[in-house]
Amino acid sequence: MIEINQIKFDEQGLVPAIVQDAVSKEVLTLAYMNSESLTKSIETKETWFYSRSRQELWHKGATSGNTQTIVAMIYDCDSDAILVQVKPAGPACHTGAYSCFNESIIAQESGTKKHDRFAIINELEQVIAQREAEMPEGAYTTYLFEKGVDKILKKVGEEASEVIIAAKNRDAEELKWETADLLYHLLVLLREQKLPLDHVLEVLEQRHSKKNEE
Repeated sequence: MIEINQIKFDEQGLVPAIVQDAVSKEVLTLAYMNSESLTKSIETKETWFYSRSRQELWHKGATSGNTQTIVAMIYDCDSDAILVQVKPAGPACHTGAYSCFNESIIAQESGTKKHDRFAIINELEQVIAQREAEMPEGAYTTYLFEKGVDKILKKVGEEASEVIIAAKNRDAEELKWETADLLYHLLVLLREQKLPLDHVLEVLEQRHSKKNEE
């Protein structure tokens, strides 16, 4: 629990607040809080910031509807920065983008991801979160979110059936593609349910640890 008197505000009475999607772990924006906006954020469980240009408090999503429900707030070892983990109801950026961080200074080398066999899962989770926030026209993920949970569940069921059929037929090539489809639709379902993949992985880790203790 954040104690206001433990936060070190700068000479202007502000502290930087890094806003992160609690589900995809994508960094959404960097804003500033003063003691009043921090207090309001804690009390309302939605993000409030202090505008340095307008010199006033502002409630994220008050006019756009793109509010951010706070899941957790953590301050750093120096007590002079706050990490705010949220569930966003739409884009974080005023441009309509999912995240304010879209421009590269140093681009990731194309070969580096090959060292992490699960990097594509992380990337896909972030893309799905971005699609839900921005809802770009013509995107299949947008279509799924527009149709809602029943459509997503239907696709999960269909893809699971296709995996079973491919496995039953001993068709490795088909099984590869159908498994990819199933994993994608499961990630869409987790996003729709606002359930972080990390929570699923925690269950697997707990089961594994319990098994090793037996």
